[in-house]
Order: sequence, then C-alpha cells, then structure tokens
Amino acid sequence: MVAARIDYYEVLGVARDADAQEIKRAYRRLARELHPDLNPDPATHDRFKEVTLAYEVLGDPEKRRMYDQGIDPMASGPGGAGGNFDFSDLMDAFFGPSAPRGPRPRQQRGQDALIRIQVDLDEVMFGSERDVTIDTAVACGACEGAGTAPNTAPVTCAMCKGRGEIQSVQRSFLGQVMTTRACPQCRGFGTTIPHPCPECSGDGRVRTRRTIGFKVPAGVETGTRIQLAGEGEVGAGAGPAGDLYVEIVEKPHPVFRRQGDDLHATILLPMTAAALGAEIPLETLDGPESVQVRPGTQSGAEQKLRERGVPRLRGSGRGDLTIHLQVETPTGLDTEQRELLQRLAQLRDEEKPDATPVTETGGLFSRIKDAFAGK
Repeated sequence: MVAARIDYYEVLGVARDADAQEIKRAYRRLARELHPDLNPDPATHDRFKEVTLAYEVLGDPEKRRMYDQGIDPMASGPGGAGGNFDFSDLMDAFFGPSAPRGPRPRQQRGQDALIRIQVDLDEVMFGSERDVTIDTAVACGACEGAGTAPNTAPVTCAMCKGRGEIQSVQRSFLGQVMTTRACPQCRGFGTTIPHPCPECSGDGRVRTRRTIGFKVPAGVETGTRIQLAGEGEVGAGAGPAGDLYVEIVEKPHPVFRRQGDDLHATILLPMTAAALGAEIPLETLDGPESVQVRPGTQSGAEQKLRERGVPRLRGSGRGDLTIHLQVETPTGLDTEQRELLQRLAQLRDEEKPDATPVTETGGLFSRIKDAFAGK
C-alpha cells in the first residue's frame, strides 16, 4: 500500500501559486504556534515536523519545482535531502533573516574614534582652526591593503572550499538538523593567506601617527562633538575608514563665567565710585568696553551688555554679558582717611546707625519669609 502524497501547500495553508514571501510568512506563523517549547502535546510535535518539512520543500525553489512535477525532493539517495533541513531557516522564521551566507569580504569598515581637546573661551567665542595628532590605522603601503606578500595571492580555503562556512548535521526530535557556521580555518573569508605581508601581517593596515586639521565652530561648549567623516581608523583589508569625533572640553576663564550662551563677570567697585558714580573700563573678549556705574550703586547690582556673550551654535545672534558689581569696603585707613569718613558719618547722621532689618520685597526677611512659605 502506497502512502498518500502529502499536500505541502495545504499543510502551510497557502495557494499553489503563492510566492516565496507568502510561504515564509505562513511558515513563521505556524512555527510560532506549534513550536514544542510552547506546546508539549506530542501531537503538536508531529504537526510541527510536518509544517517544517513542508517549508523545507516549498521554501526552496528547486525542491518546489521537483514537488510540483510529482517528484519527492525529500527522498533518500543521490540528490535527495533524506529528511534533513537547514536549522538556520528555522531560526530565520523566529528571529528574522540572518546575515547573508557565503564568504564575507576581507574589506571591513574601520572603527570610529573619539578624542577630547581643551579649548579657550576665545576659541568658543570666535571659532578657530586646530590640529590634532592621533595614532591610528592606515592602509598598508607595502601590499596596498591586500595583506599578501609580494608576488603572492590568497588561495581558496581547503576546509570550506571557498564557501566561507561549514555545515554539520545532528539528530534531534525534528529529525536531522543541519547547522551552518563560519569556517574556523579561513574565519568566513573563503580564502586564506599562506604568505602574509611582512609589514601588516596580513591585516592590510598598519599603525601610524597622523595630524588632522579641523575647524572649531563658534558657540561650542563642553560635550559638543565635531564629526570628521572618514578620519577614523582604516578598516581591515584597507576597508573604508570610520569617523573621528572630537569632543570639546572648555577651559575655565579667569574673568568670565559661562552659563549657556551668556557670560558673567564680577567687578570690585570702590565705595566712593559706588556712591558718586563712575565710568569703569572693562576689557571684554570683544575689546574695551565702558561700564556706567550710577551714583548710589549697591553691592550686587547688575549691568547687562547686550550681544556680548557667546554666539549661538544652532541659531543666530549671541548671548549677553552680565556685569555683577561688588562694592568693596575700604580697609587699612590712614588718619586722614578715617577723619574724612568720620566727618561724612557726622554729616549723614550715621555715627550710631540703626540695625534696621530689610523688609521690602527682595530683602533678607522677605526672602526668609518666602522660603518658609514655600514660594
């Protein structure tokens, strides 16, 4: 009695004219539903084997052609699979397509590199041109990236016959499972280099020191990264170079403090200048400026110089420069100075000043009250 021929199209639930993508989608769906890890029922195991076998036939164009002609492509014997299937197809069904099979190229993209440089506030304000010197990988000049000694060439790998991968068959509850892995002898390249270049030892690149020029744009700050495309390490086999990233570290300035795009500076103001008013010269990063001090200026007062801050890196215009005025109390008075101040105190009736707390908005007591009130 001859066993009935299994209808693989019916097993997968697809039409006979279904394309490869429809067949694969149907298999994925059924494989997830019937996988033995999720369904311990022995009947489900048999159904899973049947679905896998159907996909092994219909998912392969040559086996599908044989099946449509009435030939059993899974029959044992020469040319037959004997019930084996490629385990990587099953993994593709669950986890998506794997990397392309076959030998991989010796040329690989190089790694990106990162370096940090310190810049002055002047460079941040106006931009600059800088050079960096790095130790990196470049194409080997002796072999021009081929990795072979002069007058030699790579040879086909004897283990994998140039395929870059080897297959092995193991028995499991699914039957005979075929697995594919990179060839250990040629590392997946399909060729070996019996006579490597003496300069690069077959890698196709060597280490060297390079100096690279680049521009620091105005407005950068600590943490900004400047990308220099193609200035990273050359890849194995003289493959395309990666990118070099230059990370900015801004050095502190002795006078100006930066907050975002704004700058801040503090001026020590003589008591007399604060009382009488004055014009104070200030050397800014843009050049000399004059700070107008109004008569009666108090310690902690601020003056703002518009558009004297840092240029905006991503936008137009600049921040502001805020001048903080700090009134300096004189010390080390001589006799004449002390007498003058005492005379002033008499004229202002301040010989016995009252310690009156400041209660107006913004005063000390007001701030304490706001703090307890949670404002």
